[in-house]
Amino acid sequence: MNPGIHRSPRSLAGATILQVVPALRDDPAGQAAVDIALMLLQSGARAIVAGAEGPLVKNLCGFGGEWVPMTNDTLNPLRVRQNARQLAGFISAERVDIVHAQSAGGARSAVVATKRMPVFLVTSFADRLPSNSWGGAWFRRSLARGDRVIAPSSYVSRTMIERYKITADRIIVIPRAINTAAFDPEAISAGRIASLRHAWGVAADMRVVLVPSRLAPWNGQLSTIDAARLLVERYDRNIVFVFAGDDRSEARYVRALRRQMRRYAIDSFCRFVGHCADMPAAFALADVVVVPALEPPLSGHTVVEAQASGRPVVTTSVGMLPECVLAPPRMRDELRTGWLVRPGNAAEIAQAVAAALALDATAYAALAARARQFIEFVFSARSVADAIREVYTSLLARDG
Repeated sequence: MNPGIHRSPRSLAGATILQVVPALRDDPAGQAAVDIALMLLQSGARAIVAGAEGPLVKNLCGFGGEWVPMTNDTLNPLRVRQNARQLAGFISAERVDIVHAQSAGGARSAVVATKRMPVFLVTSFADRLPSNSWGGAWFRRSLARGDRVIAPSSYVSRTMIERYKITADRIIVIPRAINTAAFDPEAISAGRIASLRHAWGVAADMRVVLVPSRLAPWNGQLSTIDAARLLVERYDRNIVFVFAGDDRSEARYVRALRRQMRRYAIDSFCRFVGHCADMPAAFALADVVVVPALEPPLSGHTVVEAQASGRPVVTTSVGMLPECVLAPPRMRDELRTGWLVRPGNAAEIAQAVAAALALDATAYAALAARARQFIEFVFSARSVADAIREVYTSLLARDG
């Protein structure tokens, strides 16, 4: 924080927090901004969000938050400079205590705006590891200049520390939140589940292994086809693999999947159902969820949502995925919520799926309860907002 005559309060009560976000769209970033604003108001703070208009503006203003129109999801230098001037004037006029920038362009504007002002800067890195190409990287470097820097995973954090030389005391890992209530299996009606089962042509007595991701080489479905063959041959023929995800953008890969399926003569054990609009019901229908990524995905939300639905997951040890599931060696075997396998290893996928399907009703229910408890504790909107509140509070207390 730069020196100045304005001194921040030592707690959130009475503080003014300005979030700088791309837009208040109905997406994870927009919803996170609204969740944080609600937490701030409940803590006695003033909550302001600057960003492009979206449907969540109404939600924000409805519970007492404030919205400032601003187009900051840009790397245009002229627009960034203009936004910096607007932010500087607003920060001074409204006596803002903390600015939280959540995009590269917004962070660059905030860095310039707060340079000589008595205000703390918090920045948040995106889920995806950005390339280090010139141009965009110059702007993204601003995300490393916060008094506190939030990374969505330890995987992203380690790379950002190495790339931008961020000191360990300035960076903190806080994952992206999910709507845990939407994936509560108790909230999914039997009718929704039955409708999907009928649409997918899955008999009532079949065990369902759900593979929910876009059909693409880097998402590893080919290894799951290989695992399906092993399971059908060695373990269980009362099983169906449902591949739920966009199957239009990688036509050549989809053809390769179908060829492999026919080659193994397991056509009747596989379903390609395309995009699913009701993923909570899809998870509720599944007995096991497999996320066989070969490369780090954009986020681990699919793994998180499956566990929020009380379903065991089998996923690979790439990117942030190991952080999204409790499994050995991170956790004792009896406390697991899923299985971690090596990417592309069909035998390990088959073995893990077989282990999950072999759980008796008591063990399965215990795993489901652990999975939901884990997700609520780490990934719920409330838990994430509380973690961000601690970041804000620690900065304000430091200014005492």
